[in-house]
Amino acid sequence: MNKSDIYLYDRIFSKNADYTMWLAFPGIKSFALSSLGFLWMFKEIDEMPDVNIEMICSDTTKTLYRPENVGLMGFSFTFDTDFLTIFSMLEKYSIPLKSKARNESYPLIFAGGPVVSANPVPYKDFFDFIIVGDGEDINSKVVEICKNNKSKPKEYILQCLAELEGVYVPSQNQEKIKKLTKRLDNCVYTPIISEDAFFKNTFIAELARGCANRCGFCLASYMNLPLRCAPYDDVIKSIELGLKYTDKIAILGAQISAHPKFEELFDLINNKIKNGQKIEMSVSSLRVDAIKPEIVKTLCNAGQKNITLAVEAGSERLRKVINKNLEEDKIIQAVNIASECGLKGVKIYGMLGLPTETDEDVEALISLAEKLKKAHKGFDISFGFSSFVPKPNTPFQWLGRENTKTLESKSKYLKKEMHKLGVSANISSIKWDYWQAVLSRGGENFGDFLIDVYKSGGKLGDFKTAARKNNINTDFYATENWDLNSALPWDFIEVKPGKEFLQTENKRLLDFSTH
Repeated sequence: MNKSDIYLYDRIFSKNADYTMWLAFPGIKSFALSSLGFLWMFKEIDEMPDVNIEMICSDTTKTLYRPENVGLMGFSFTFDTDFLTIFSMLEKYSIPLKSKARNESYPLIFAGGPVVSANPVPYKDFFDFIIVGDGEDINSKVVEICKNNKSKPKEYILQCLAELEGVYVPSQNQEKIKKLTKRLDNCVYTPIISEDAFFKNTFIAELARGCANRCGFCLASYMNLPLRCAPYDDVIKSIELGLKYTDKIAILGAQISAHPKFEELFDLINNKIKNGQKIEMSVSSLRVDAIKPEIVKTLCNAGQKNITLAVEAGSERLRKVINKNLEEDKIIQAVNIASECGLKGVKIYGMLGLPTETDEDVEALISLAEKLKKAHKGFDISFGFSSFVPKPNTPFQWLGRENTKTLESKSKYLKKEMHKLGVSANISSIKWDYWQAVLSRGGENFGDFLIDVYKSGGKLGDFKTAARKNNINTDFYATENWDLNSALPWDFIEVKPGKEFLQTENKRLLDFSTH
């Protein structure tokens, strides 16, 4: 860590600690230092007596400990292609990729995060165990078991871990794994403020977890149900702590405006600024219905210049299909407020290739852009698009993507038409999104395929070559629709509200396609 890093907790470090652990982030250090969940887990373990924990990132050049002296190594797994960097980091420390090739001299290797919580099956060959769901309440128990049994065989330790709720141990015969859902009875915040972070010297506080709107494609919503809000008094206490060390704060959450005291929080921040306190505050995105003059004015006073609004689809019909019940006049009204109250611009997020999407839906996106551009000359309006990727444990988990050729044609057309309007439009790579879908719905035969992708370099063409070599029909995972009653690779993960509810939601939402 940098000597200028500020720790907002008391570190416990002992040269004679009983147990040593690496917490690994599959990315560069600046990203790790801006990853709230990763940092919070680091803090919780760092506060344990008799355990020394070291942060390892993809650009780490020197470590305090050698791999043979490390008992446990945990990876954050947030994005589908993180496996490439995870493999690279394992090889960097001469650790075999597959768990069955690691004898007692190697650390136990585990992972946690949204990718392996939703569908751990493609990655089961590589991790000794996987934490499914919110890890805050289980991490310390896991480390304690590993530490207390460090002199015993790995097999014994894994048997103990398999008895814990929310821990998946591939080598054990576990019929059901219940996803962990934490009560948000405290505010999770940045425990380390750093100049080296991607969000430099920024204090991040989690206001809410989950989203009650439940868009049909949204993993972040369904995997984090129910919506939980941090206690207001604890949020304020945390922000006051952060403001002792920095004037930059960020409020995090998929649906922060659902917090019962959301507006009260913004009033408090605004009053501090009016009373002369320098505060720069940002929010990741806001729901359209949360755009009110007083909210936008607070953001402007706190130095935010732009906001992101997620509208997802261009037509009201398609927004109903995806459970985004949002009328166009509300979108226009939100942009009007943003412009009139002092923001410099708005970025609108949408998605291409959503289930039942037609050419008319794409035209509706262009029409929306045209209306907004005409009404707001000099106001920066931009669009960002990704393409639909079916995600496990969502109502659309059974639905495949459109084929790549059709989606690329839509993408080029949309970008060209937006350009004619003078509106910038960034669109994710359709080919990469295809492979994200393959990984997302992948099965237990993916182990050698993933290794071959990595060994070949991890480029787009390497995925195709490796799939052919391992006889994997990637269209089955990416573009085919699956029967609602079919067995899914991740069915053994018990997620509320459950598969029957998702089947009902699938039918209900798709019924809007004919209305």
